[in-house]
Order: sequence, then structure tokens, then C-alpha cells
Amino acid sequence: MRKHTTVSIESIRRLFPHCLTEAQGQDGQIQPAIDFDALRQELSPHLIEGTAERYQLNWPGKRQAMLSASEPCRKSFFPQPQESLHFQTAKNLFIEGDNLDALKLLQETYLARVKAIYIDPPYNTGKDFLYKDNWRISKAEYAKQTGQRAEKGRLTANPNSDGRFHSNWLSMMYPRLKLARNLLANNGAIFISIDDHEQHN
Repeated sequence: MRKHTTVSIESIRRLFPHCLTEAQGQDGQIQPAIDFDALRQELSPHLIEGTAERYQLNWPGKRQAMLSASEPCRKSFFPQPQESLHFQTAKNLFIEGDNLDALKLLQETYLARVKAIYIDPPYNTGKDFLYKDNWRISKAEYAKQTGQRAEKGRLTANPNSDGRFHSNWLSMMYPRLKLARNLLANNGAIFISIDDHEQHN
């Protein structure tokens, strides 16, 4: 592999790590390569239909999950001095709200600066609630589309009987993990509490 090609691939890997794949070179050896379908999706505000077949983890809804990670957040953080202790001098932040929104807003200030992230996501046991992550439609419409609307109008669990049981969970997790990874410093680490329902996924 030529040196400038290696440098280009490394540059793209740093910016878009999920766009890195492997391919067989002219010498028959496996070497790093760029998944250009994934890169086009990363750079586009619209869904891109790829044509290349490759070994990867896929599920129904993955492309929409990728897109939701890059959709702009139309919300803002608002300080609450009256609910804070030593507001002007405090060195810690407590953020309350939807975690996908918060992760998007944190990108502006903390990109590649966070040393450690700990998350405790739903284990997808069939009893955990699904998070809404498509803000272009109303909560009621989203719940209706995904079959989460119960008789009394509350969000319901992701049941094992749902054909998209694992897909729903992966689509919820993907944008959050992608944005969390963007926040990590080069020497940062992410810790995840999870059980064997979805650990392999």
C-alpha cells in the first residue's frame, strides 16, 4: 500500500472510525480500506443506499439510526442557578434531559475531551422502555409507528415477540454510542453495564 494512501486512510479512520473496513490487496494480503458507502452516509443529511456487500453487523433500521446520530439538535441547555449549589464556582455539571439530545449538545464543547464515560442502558429484557430517537415526528406518531402505544397511551416494553426486538434496541443504542465515542479523548474509555441479552450485539 502506498504511503499517501495509508496516511489518507488513517486520517479518515480518526474522523470516522466506523467507515474503516478491510479488503484484500493486490498482493493477496488483508489491509485497511475505506467503506465508501458508510463515508458517503456520514457526509450526507439523507439516507444513502449502498451497493457493496460486506461482512458487518446489520439490522433493519440501521441506516435511519446512522442518520439520527447526525441530525441536528434543536434544543439547548438552560442553567438552573436556583437549583444549584455554588453555581458560579462549581466544577461539575448535572444534565437532565434526553440523553441523545444531551450528547449532541455536548459535542460542541467537549468533543474529544472526555476521559471516561459510564452508561447503564436498558438491557432489552422485554421489560425495558424504548427511547424515542426520531424527533422529526411527534411522540404519539413515533409510538404508533413502532408499536409502543399501549391502551392507556403510555410507552410500553420492547417485547420478545416483536420481530424487530433486537433491531429496535440496536437502533436506539447506535446513535448514542457513536456520539459518546466522539466525546472521548484519545486516552478515554467507555464503560457499559450490560447483560447477555444484547452484549454480543
